[in-house]
Amino acid sequence: MLDSLAPSTGLLAARFAGLSLPLQVLRSGAGYYIGTQNEDGPVSRESVEYFSTQSQAENALKQGTWSQREQA
Repeated sequence: MLDSLAPSTGLLAARFAGLSLPLQVLRSGAGYYIGTQNEDGPVSRESVEYFSTQSQAENALKQGTWSQREQA
């Protein structure tokens, strides 16, 4: 899990796409997740977890209670 000093930009987006993009809640067929997107669409899924609701994902992002993926 991340703590309050967690970055507010996507680590995988930076590492694999060279982009500094803000973390946000996104949705896929598997559920809601914490990731990044740009004007072309989603860039990275940063969270290990998928969340059942948008509210759960937003709370995890705000509270830092989500796990960072290490690989794209």
